[in-house]
Amino acid sequence: MNSNISICKGLGFVLVWSTFAIFGLKEISGTAPHKPGLETYSLEGKWKINNANNSLALVADVPGCVHSALLKQGLIQDPYYRFNDLAHRWISLDNWTYTKAFSLPPDISSNKRVNLVCDGIDTVSAISINQVFVGRTDNMFQRYSFDVTRLVKDSNVIQVDFTSAITYAAEQRAAHVSYMVPPECPPLVQKGECHVNFIRKEQCSFSWDWGPSFPTQGIWRGIRIEAYDVFQLVYLTATPSYDHNTKQWNLQVEAFFDTVSLKPLAGHVTIHIPKLQTQQIYEVTLQPGQSNSKLILPVNTIIPLEYWWPSGQGNQTGYNMTVAVSVAEEYSIEKNIMVYFRTVELVQEPIPGSPGLSFYFKINGLPIFLKGSNWIPADSFQDRVTPDILRNLLQSAVDANMNTLRVWGGGVYEMDEFYDICDELGIMIWQDFMFACALYPTEKSFIDSVREEVTHQVRRLKSHPSVIIWSGNNENEAAIASNWFKIPSSEWPIYIKDYVTLYVNNIRDIIQNEDKSRPYLSSSPTNGEESIKEGWVAKNPYDTNYGDTHFYSYLDDCWDWNSFPKTRFASEYGFQSWPSFSTLQKVSILEDWNYSSNFTAHRQHHSKGNKEMMEQAALHYTLPQSTDPLQKFKDTLFLTQVMQAQCIKTETEFYRRSRSEILDGKGHTMGALYWQLNDIWQGPSWSSIEYGGKWKILHYFAQNFFAPVLPVGFEDIETLIIYGVSDLQNDLTLSLLVKAYLWSSMEPVCAGVTNVVIKAGSASPIYKEPVNDLLKRCGNCTRLRCVVSFSLKANGQQYGPDNYLFLSSLKDAEGLKKPQLSATVKQEGEVYIINLQTTDITPYVWLDVGDISGRFETNGFLMLQKTKAVKFFPWKPTSTSELTKSLQVRSLMNIY
Repeated sequence: MNSNISICKGLGFVLVWSTFAIFGLKEISGTAPHKPGLETYSLEGKWKINNANNSLALVADVPGCVHSALLKQGLIQDPYYRFNDLAHRWISLDNWTYTKAFSLPPDISSNKRVNLVCDGIDTVSAISINQVFVGRTDNMFQRYSFDVTRLVKDSNVIQVDFTSAITYAAEQRAAHVSYMVPPECPPLVQKGECHVNFIRKEQCSFSWDWGPSFPTQGIWRGIRIEAYDVFQLVYLTATPSYDHNTKQWNLQVEAFFDTVSLKPLAGHVTIHIPKLQTQQIYEVTLQPGQSNSKLILPVNTIIPLEYWWPSGQGNQTGYNMTVAVSVAEEYSIEKNIMVYFRTVELVQEPIPGSPGLSFYFKINGLPIFLKGSNWIPADSFQDRVTPDILRNLLQSAVDANMNTLRVWGGGVYEMDEFYDICDELGIMIWQDFMFACALYPTEKSFIDSVREEVTHQVRRLKSHPSVIIWSGNNENEAAIASNWFKIPSSEWPIYIKDYVTLYVNNIRDIIQNEDKSRPYLSSSPTNGEESIKEGWVAKNPYDTNYGDTHFYSYLDDCWDWNSFPKTRFASEYGFQSWPSFSTLQKVSILEDWNYSSNFTAHRQHHSKGNKEMMEQAALHYTLPQSTDPLQKFKDTLFLTQVMQAQCIKTETEFYRRSRSEILDGKGHTMGALYWQLNDIWQGPSWSSIEYGGKWKILHYFAQNFFAPVLPVGFEDIETLIIYGVSDLQNDLTLSLLVKAYLWSSMEPVCAGVTNVVIKAGSASPIYKEPVNDLLKRCGNCTRLRCVVSFSLKANGQQYGPDNYLFLSSLKDAEGLKKPQLSATVKQEGEVYIINLQTTDITPYVWLDVGDISGRFETNGFLMLQKTKAVKFFPWKPTSTSELTKSLQVRSLMNIY
């Protein structure tokens, strides 16, 4: 093997953060070290908890929270059941204490350093060991390490006394007397708690417009005792860089040490990437206390390097790397980790024919259209979010042809497994810091806490290739610029100064020191470079000529693409819907199953949301008419999903076809991230996946409107225009098939074929025809009688999905019939085939198997043929008989 081996001084090194082990390193003479370098003792498992007056005492799991403990012991109902978010409010208002007895080896005190390490304390607590105070916590997102060297012995008791987050936030607000920091409280419709911006805790745990208020208490991530004599490796990070001049890849490996010494210690770092035949040895010096070493590893260019690519653009190749750190010729840390090579660039530059600047991402030098959604916490109780749940949700995103998720700033920095899975699946992550829809205080104590939080999270996450951008907050630039909180103009300088202090002078400052490998934005939405020129708070952060935009309009007709902003990047947009009845049924009872019930009003946290959904649906569909109240409720839930899916389809296709063009100075849209991917509970929201993982109609539509190759049809000045959209890296020569159908017949009344070329990474018109000419050409067609479909094919292979354009609202369509729909189920290996039959054209065919876990190959589709076979992919074992018993087939025509 032709290895590249050398010894370097004063440099640094790169790797992906992971757990590690320390082993004694044998000296050259062969003698063994005197003791192991690091001893770790987990404190996870069973703890005892009690409330403030000791009226409740029970056992709790760590990691976990009080709510989960009470539920597991049968002391409360499911917090998500009916109105329990209000009924269980007392839990969050009480103060709880966690205690645990634990043993350590008798010689534990002989270690020079023993630390209590807390990866996540939620949130405000005082910690003691053996009745001696250790330290306080007040930030859910920090990693805390307390020196307990002189406190621990062989038998110990640890106690964590929590203070109610609600009480603490109110106290912090009361102490801030110089000026108000809004908002004081959430809107009443959210049924939440006040002053969340005064506590560094999951912001949506005090309620949001799609979720409940459950301000949890507990030890929500790992907790342990660490003992060592020489040094501890706290973080290992790895970031790649590419030098275009030398055409050389380098890895920057950074090691963060805690050294138990009064003087510097000399050591060596050996880095080895076997598959790339790359190895180097570095001399390092560990300074007393906290220190770090940066090492630059030139990568052997003789071996062809494979890059990490986003999903749909290539493989997610990684390389195993071994890192060994030896100190004082006695102790060694050795770890095998994965490293990935990819570059990311946020391009903001002038565009010919358009004012402003572009806003798009290049990955490995290739412009990428970001397709995806926004991620919120998967549960109010983080201990219920398992790696399996994360994988199911993330795989569902990839299965819907997404390549990006934005981790929204009102939730949590997700667990390590989340980012590991995104690395594996090729999901790019737009990572917000956890600030959302509020202004924040800037006292020294608050800023110091934020700096610790941000430093920890950047070091924890920056080695993941999936993370492509840091963003300071969600909508706080817009909150100031648009004066959401009715602040007198004379007081604006106070809040602008606070904004710059927090997101620029502190968070941005940390990013510049810690991670130059990816871009940073101060907010979303923002005008990017233009916002910087305007002092970080632009006059209009929603300017479509710059940066990213958030856009919501529930009153405008969502079928009219002219109502959407022709933006550079759409990072939020959406419409609400209700989850399916099978999901809602788990947390409700018969009297709740009415669209006007107290329950449906209680679950709706968006003002006028239920009314807005019906008004939007009524623009194009006939509202449910069943005389059976339960059936009418089920039909209404279904119709909200139909409405949502069709609205977001129209809007997303508008963004995708705006990729390559400038019209009236607008365009070059390079991202579409709808709000939102997942749900936190069973209720109305903007999500495409229900709580529990079930796909809504929208998520099935996303499979199509995010397809790598897609024909998009729309009307402009009574002309049918079809665009060919491609995310591929090669041109395609295809045939465009355009057909018109009478609603009353399953045979097309006319069809045409056009040969087209679809350019790589572009969107351009491939077909134009006045609608009146089309209708005349197709015999009996009128706007009310006909629907147009189109598809792309070559050599018998179809590229992208079938697509369609409604020429009128379906409530006005003439000739639509109530079809006879039937289905049979058969098994083929691990997949099930649903064979469908219909007697007539059927809009929005919906296959539902209730609580059976899995997804269909396609769903919610327009059925233009008499038969169709649809695959069902189970996520858990099932059977043909179980599926047959549970399967329900319906369509839009069932609600009339």
